[in-house]
Amino acid sequence: MKRTLAIGDIHGGFKALKQVFEKAKVTENDRLIFLGDYVDGWSESSQIIQFLIELSEKQECIFIKGNHDAWTEDWLSFESAPDVWLFNGGQSTVDSYCDYSLEDMEIHLEFFQRMKNYYVDEEKRLFIHAGYSSMHGPEQEVYSSNYRWDRTLWETAVAMDKKLEKNSELYPKRLLLYKEIFIGHTPTLHLGIKEPINKANVWNLDTGAAFTGALTIMNVDTKEFWQSDLLPSLYPDEKGRNKDNVRPKLLKFKI
Repeated sequence: MKRTLAIGDIHGGFKALKQVFEKAKVTENDRLIFLGDYVDGWSESSQIIQFLIELSEKQECIFIKGNHDAWTEDWLSFESAPDVWLFNGGQSTVDSYCDYSLEDMEIHLEFFQRMKNYYVDEEKRLFIHAGYSSMHGPEQEVYSSNYRWDRTLWETAVAMDKKLEKNSELYPKRLLLYKEIFIGHTPTLHLGIKEPINKANVWNLDTGAAFTGALTIMNVDTKEFWQSDLLPSLYPDEKGRNKDNVRPKLLKFKI
């Protein structure tokens, strides 16, 4: 039976991705929807991108673009490497490309360029990295950066009164547009939880793989989910995006 599986923020944790694929028994019959932020954090960002390119040739895959993916796309396109990106996991991505040819990096750039801002399936479920602020939905969003950066959608869902009915005048109009909304971007660790969280009709699948949490894959129909080991245990000699005060190194090369 074909499943639709959604995958949270990976952040360079290729070992975690392979783990959850094995635990979920992913097959070529499954439709895979990735919620973005494939890179920036642990040491295998470029390896993940290569794996996803090859995976998409075998089965149906939908790739949503996250804010970290946009940063990496800019670097691959324009040699743009702001300190804020390097401090927030970008340096590990740069390092992971040190042995790549320019031709291979161009293939990866094209992969980033093909990523979607959001995806709506046949059951009117929205998959987006961060959120949107428009009450008319993401297609009416004035600032496209909100697809990758907005946190107000999730904050609204978290803050809602559980007793609020959908027919209430107070119910947020933008949440009524979709049957369900699946997001990443804002780690559930912020609420002290290491598993996916459901608030109103919003499911947050970013379970903190960039930091001290795990990577999550979920069957969006049944809500069954599988998680990797905690990422620090998979990369014991690395920091991921856990902060330190070390200044980023200079880029090893330029395109």
